[in-house]
Amino acid sequence: MTLKEKISILPLEPGVYRFLDASGTVIYIGKAKSLRKRVQQYFVKEENLTAKTRVLVSKIADVQHTVVESEQDALLLENNLIKQYQPKYNILLKDGKSYPWICIKNEPFPRVFLTRRFVRDGSQYFGPYSSVQHAHNLMELINSLFKLRNCKLALNPQAIGSGKFKPCLNIHIKKCFGPCVGEISEQEYNAQIQGIRDILRGNTGELIREYRKKMQEMAAALEFEKAQEYKEKIDLLQNHYSKSLIVHPSITNTDVFSIVFEKGNAFGNFFKLSGGCIIQALNLHFKLNIEEEKEAVLTRFMQEIYNIIQKDRNTPVEEILVPFLPDNLSFGKFIHTPLKGDKLNLLELCTKNAKAFMFQQMKQEEIKDPEEGKNRALLALKEALQMERLPMHIECFDNSNTQGTNPVAACVVFRNGKPSKRDYRHFNIKTVVGANDYASMYEVVHRRYSRIIEEGGEMPQLILIDGGRGQLHFAYDALSNLGLLSDRPGNPPHPNFQKYGHIEVISIAERLEEIMIPDDPTPLFLDKNSPALKLLMHLRDEAHRFGITHHREKRTKNQITSTLLQIKGVGEATQQKLLQHFKSVKRLRAATLEEIEAVVGNSMARKVKEGL
Repeated sequence: MTLKEKISILPLEPGVYRFLDASGTVIYIGKAKSLRKRVQQYFVKEENLTAKTRVLVSKIADVQHTVVESEQDALLLENNLIKQYQPKYNILLKDGKSYPWICIKNEPFPRVFLTRRFVRDGSQYFGPYSSVQHAHNLMELINSLFKLRNCKLALNPQAIGSGKFKPCLNIHIKKCFGPCVGEISEQEYNAQIQGIRDILRGNTGELIREYRKKMQEMAAALEFEKAQEYKEKIDLLQNHYSKSLIVHPSITNTDVFSIVFEKGNAFGNFFKLSGGCIIQALNLHFKLNIEEEKEAVLTRFMQEIYNIIQKDRNTPVEEILVPFLPDNLSFGKFIHTPLKGDKLNLLELCTKNAKAFMFQQMKQEEIKDPEEGKNRALLALKEALQMERLPMHIECFDNSNTQGTNPVAACVVFRNGKPSKRDYRHFNIKTVVGANDYASMYEVVHRRYSRIIEEGGEMPQLILIDGGRGQLHFAYDALSNLGLLSDRPGNPPHPNFQKYGHIEVISIAERLEEIMIPDDPTPLFLDKNSPALKLLMHLRDEAHRFGITHHREKRTKNQITSTLLQIKGVGEATQQKLLQHFKSVKRLRAATLEEIEAVVGNSMARKVKEGL
């Protein structure tokens, strides 16, 4: 597969990409809100790139990626990997430019401050924060809520009791309770520290309720400035940035394995964490042996990963996280499956990357063998809908109108998973007045299949309706009234029912891409990367495009016809002559009086010219 083809199937999710040269060395690491869109920006015309970027692009032989949950996570992972690999073409992020933490110092009457250094001295660290401004806002919030010391005095009971310390300016201006002069006990001071821990851990519900009550009291007392202060504090608390799994100080020296399975294949993802940071990510693809158990596959995956990274195993592994236990527990480490908390979230992120890798590999196979990709989508669709037959012939319907005017509908046909454009059909709505999507859907479905019955044509195995449960219900009624559905009481099956076979009818709603099934109140949600859902979305989008094109053409034609017929004295025959000669109203309007006279005569030409 070429580099261009690899880039074309990158996911659209946030993540970090790595460019490698021909020797397999990482030469550049970058973050992206959308991986595919960002990486594609490097491969444009050379004149649109800087000199440095042109050199970088000329060295790229391969691209790897890791999917994350958010842009902030991408920012943090990029920082970790740049420090790990030190790519040639990156502006290296030195420790001085690391992300800030909020530290609660391990000391009597603890100080709380921002730092970029993580020192394992028993102090508590919260973060890191990808937004420095947000970290400063949190410190401002803490300092406005609590009266803490910021001095570096050694506050032991003897020093405080001896009276050797004098009140500082912060004590005088009421910004510090004055632990150095004995104005607050250590127990009372630590109660403030516990409140700060709650804020930094996100346990802010009680505090928000208290502030909201005070805000309402201040507003009722017409003290609007104080009410605004409480509102700003509430906003800061609600916008508090939760800690990221990409860098997490409580998860250290940990390996994470996840694996997903798809029709005789296994796709695995591996994360290595050191010092609380993801420093390595790898993917592997396995062909499964006959009846090979998933536990054995996981063992094989773990052994292969450890063979690959053997030369890099300088950091001791304290813990291994897995989605289920392998059949071989001889790795000599604490192996377990987390059930909650940050470790479970980390395992889920690892699984998300395994799935992304699976879909990328499947897409590569589709590029090599398009027919295999189409067959996989049809098999996935058959399985998802629990159909009796493979949906080799699918038809999709969509309605279009503008506030009830020019109502039309479209039917697109897919055969063997591909558009069959010669079978596409347009419908002008004939029996429905105004904007009534339900009745319009009944009309076009009934017309479509009553004609196929008359002509002895071929029925689809699956009918897809673009819309919600209402449109689906009316389409279902139309098919049932034609005797094409055997499970609707009161409507006997059509004489050729056995010849046509069982027909499935479903709808797809655009907002959440949920699949509606008749007589099933619960929508079906398919994985957004599922080939089955992508095929249904392709059908829906193609029907929408085809219908909109026809609707636009009809509306334009009606507008042209209306413009000419509004001119006094111009009838259908004159209109037809003018449009046949000038092709459009725009050209007719630009024509001279003499040119129009040559088509419709002097008197009519003057009426047309004045009317336009």
